[in-house]
Amino acid sequence: MRLLRTPEDRFADLPEFPYEPQYTELADPDGGLIRVGYVEAGPADGPPVLLLHGEPSWSYLYRKMLPVLAAAGLRAIAPDLVGFGRSDKPGDIVDHTYARHVAWMRGFAFDALDLRDVTLVGQDWGGLIGLRLVAENPSRFAGVVAANTGLPTGDQDMPEVWHQFRSAVENAQVLDIGRFIQSGCRSVLSDSVRAAYDAPFPNEMYKAGPRAMPGLVPYRPDNPASDANRAAWKTLSSLDLPFLVAFSDGDPITGAMGPILQRTMPGAAGRTHPVIAGAGHFLQEDAGEELAEQVARFVRG
Repeated sequence: MRLLRTPEDRFADLPEFPYEPQYTELADPDGGLIRVGYVEAGPADGPPVLLLHGEPSWSYLYRKMLPVLAAAGLRAIAPDLVGFGRSDKPGDIVDHTYARHVAWMRGFAFDALDLRDVTLVGQDWGGLIGLRLVAENPSRFAGVVAANTGLPTGDQDMPEVWHQFRSAVENAQVLDIGRFIQSGCRSVLSDSVRAAYDAPFPNEMYKAGPRAMPGLVPYRPDNPASDANRAAWKTLSSLDLPFLVAFSDGDPITGAMGPILQRTMPGAAGRTHPVIAGAGHFLQEDAGEELAEQVARFVRG
């Protein structure tokens, strides 16, 4: 596997992101090592919260949430998916599969950090990966917060806006990461924030991860990940694990999944599930502090 590593100077002077990077190494399928970057905030002995980002962002997306969670006494851990952020980047699109991304985050959370009684916060691909982790390792989790995400199997079609996004990513000669983040936000990002989202990707060679992810979503029933996701749904719908659905009011991609999660997950029954007003797909960017407060109340409650 051909791995690329973003030069550290690309991450200098990131706005509102003072966290020292930490690293761990995972075995790759070819016998080498893959470095995974992450940041933490809060007390080391606090209840752990695993914050998983999606496409095409990185842990920078959680910068507004980290201080709120830390102030609530939680240990907030935000890794960069392999291919994103400070993590190593497999340089070929074929190196990225749904199963590998689940395995990489399993290795990070459980083999490297040995997290237990952890609460998952998953948005976008952070939920596609994270919900699989919960289904396949339920004893490790204390709860789940699903935020603008889902677990598609391909048995129902994805929204047209998602197909448009997939086509745009697949056909872009130059993949403008900052522009894609902005398109999923209600708020207007400053030039420096857009540059921070661009930082992990010095040129097109580094973007195999963002280019691969839309094609890995099971949008047809015969997708390689469809059976595993169906199995995950079966397990999740039988788990009495505390489950909070915290979606925004402005996400055309995943919005329809919120009510399905609420009525399918046993641990969601009887809860008041917040709707984050005035936020788009990237609700951590538009309303990160509010989402973090909801997460903190859920964990502490």
